[in-house]
Amino acid sequence: MDRVNFTINGKQFSAGAEVSVDTTLTEYIRRCADLRGTKYMCLEGGCGACIVNVRARTASGEPLTFSVNTCLVAALSCEGWDITTIEGIGNRQKGYNIIQTRLNNYFGSQCGYCSPGFVMSMYSLIQGSDHHLTEEQIEKSFGSNLCRCTGYRPILEAFKSFAVDPDPKILRKIKDIEDIDNLICPKSGVKCGGTCGNNDQDWCLINAHVMGKEEPVPKKISLSDGRLWFRVNNIKAIFESLDQVNGYSNYMLVAGNTSKGKIFFVNVNDLSQ
Repeated sequence: MDRVNFTINGKQFSAGAEVSVDTTLTEYIRRCADLRGTKYMCLEGGCGACIVNVRARTASGEPLTFSVNTCLVAALSCEGWDITTIEGIGNRQKGYNIIQTRLNNYFGSQCGYCSPGFVMSMYSLIQGSDHHLTEEQIEKSFGSNLCRCTGYRPILEAFKSFAVDPDPKILRKIKDIEDIDNLICPKSGVKCGGTCGNNDQDWCLINAHVMGKEEPVPKKISLSDGRLWFRVNNIKAIFESLDQVNGYSNYMLVAGNTSKGKIFFVNVNDLSQ
């Protein structure tokens, strides 16, 4: 009687005197259940990175399934809940859920930090519906999920492909994994893989790294605040730049610039490898 009982991915858990009153479900899932797919981010229910699926019952005993922002839920509020995290719907060992696969096939994940929250939002939406979702319903349901990298279009297109009224243009974007691996030439429409012989064509992005063009020279700029800015063009140049200043103890790789470092920056916006 002195513990709260719930399940996470079908495994029994409980919380009691060992947790504080402000221990969130996010903290419990990550620290006690050791499941790190559920992410920390804003900690105020605004970004959706921490979303999981919950199956519970109403006061009258009716079954109910919904998504929750775990950063807003106290672990002690989960009595009788059946909680499902991103690991519970699919993983590398057991195989991925179709929602995870579809997001990948539409190239809807870049850094990947927000992806579990998006997937679990869509999973909850499907689980809690009559499976007759429209594109409009799907798009409106993601107002509380934020992505800094991909730009929403590929994410929403991936999920809209599950709608009962999907745009045919969206469905045509689904690629077979064989096509992705073998690199279909965007001009000829045939498999290229870097051996199509079009090295003299400047439009062939697939062969850009073997076209005989010289790599742009990395830039090194001494800034007014005493810091150094390196603009590099491939991974090798990153380490060569770090070696120049013995900068391995204090540096930052800058791509989207969603945060700032203090001493050393390496710009990797145009990495070619």
